[in-house]
Amino acid sequence: MVVQQALEVVAKEQLLNMKTLLFYIFVLLSFSGFSQETLAELLDKYNKQSIPYISVEELVEQKTEAILLDAREPIEFNVSHLKNAVCVGYDDFKLKNINHHLPDKNSKIVVYCSLGVRSEDIAEKLKKAGYTNVFNLYGGIFEWKNNDFPVYSEGQVTQNIHAFSKAWSKWLLKGKKVYNE
Repeated sequence: MVVQQALEVVAKEQLLNMKTLLFYIFVLLSFSGFSQETLAELLDKYNKQSIPYISVEELVEQKTEAILLDAREPIEFNVSHLKNAVCVGYDDFKLKNINHHLPDKNSKIVVYCSLGVRSEDIAEKLKKAGYTNVFNLYGGIFEWKNNDFPVYSEGQVTQNIHAFSKAWSKWLLKGKKVYNE
């Protein structure tokens, strides 16, 4: 009986030590890169900040009309987009295909995508072509929807947003996430 009680005490101590060890492993992993990054950290990781950002709020508040270019793929654009935006794509982007939408090299142009990564690449191409007033929408269409601004599909307001991928969809907090099937 004494041996059995001693074994039970040892087993309880080992279980407690295992729980403590697991807790410390979890804490260490949380601080070593497995923690959830912020949107700012994500954009710093993938962007060069070569194009100035414009926030959703700034874009809405400004009275001047901006040309909105959607740097997502047509399948994403067709799910929803900002009102009056022009789909320019990403993989097959060609400036010559959209020149008629850009009448003046000094026009205010705001490029967006899901979060602001692909749009920086397209905006860089516009800058290189001589466009002088180009901005990248900070947080893209996800941030737009997260701030309760409307998105459109076939001229109608929709709640659908193409979520790009399961991993990146964590940044879309509002609306209905849609994925490629």
